[in-house]
Amino acid sequence: MTKADIVNAIAVRTGIEKQVVLQVVEGILANVRSSLTKGEAVYLRGFGSFIIKHRAEKTARNISKNTTITIPAHDIPAFKPAKSFADKVK
Repeated sequence: MTKADIVNAIAVRTGIEKQVVLQVVEGILANVRSSLTKGEAVYLRGFGSFIIKHRAEKTARNISKNTTITIPAHDIPAFKPAKSFADKVK
C-alpha cells in the first residue's frame, strides 16, 4: 500500500477531499520525522512506537578487497508495533 492508496482509502471512507487528507497525512509524517530527528520517540497507542535505536560501533569485512573496516556507532529510526496490533497481524 502506498501513501496515495492510504489517502484514497481515507477520502472514500470519510468523504473528505483527497487534497485535505493528503495534507493531514503529510503533516503527520512531517511531525514523526521531526520528532525522530530531535531524538524524541513517537507513541501511537494501539498502533506502535517510532523510536531511535542506537547501533554500537562494529568491525566488518570488505569481501571484495579482503580488508577490515570499522562501522561507526550510529542511530537509526525503527518501528515497534503495539502488542495488540502485532497480535492481530499474527
